Amino acid sequence: MRDVAARSSRSLRADAADNRDRVVAAARALFTDEGFGVPVSAVARAAGVAPATVYRRFATKRELAVAAFADQVGECRGVVDGALAEPDPWRAVSHLVERGGELYARTAGFVEAFAATYPDAADLDAERAHSHHVLAEVVRRARATGQLRPDVGAADLVLALTAHGGVRAATGAARAAAARRFAAIVLRGLRAA
Repeated sequence: MRDVAARSSRSLRADAADNRDRVVAAARALFTDEGFGVPVSAVARAAGVAPATVYRRFATKRELAVAAFADQVGECRGVVDGALAEPDPWRAVSHLVERGGELYARTAGFVEAFAATYPDAADLDAERAHSHHVLAEVVRRARATGQLRPDVGAADLVLALTAHGGVRAATGAARAAAARRFAAIVLRGLRAA
């Protein structure tokens, strides 16, 4: 009897994990394609679960967004760390705008969801602090060499990055090309004369 109960408990846990994975994948796809305004009921429907199943795992839509975009947060960390490792200050700025912009343009809903979760998501506190530190350092270095306009600050780089979320095109390839063009325009505006 105990063996049956143990097997049943394990299969229930496996089902719960499968449900969570499907919910997270559905949320990522819908938030990316349609934006953060997608209702939780649509996420549940796409995952093949009841809305109560979603809320059992994620008390708020913000918690769901944090889970859905965990990979993108990791990619952001890679972009930020890559900029910090860049020895040339202007290349560091360019790296942030180009690579960060590509990420934002590729996952359009990420910007909206990230902006909605950014101020409150405790899970992102360490990432937020790290990003702010790196952005400030990149700005400081580029200003010190005279390559970055003196009136540009870290908040301006954040604005330039998140603006990439507005890049829209019919296909992924067209969106990537538009993001590269937008990054080139932004960088010309940031560079000191």
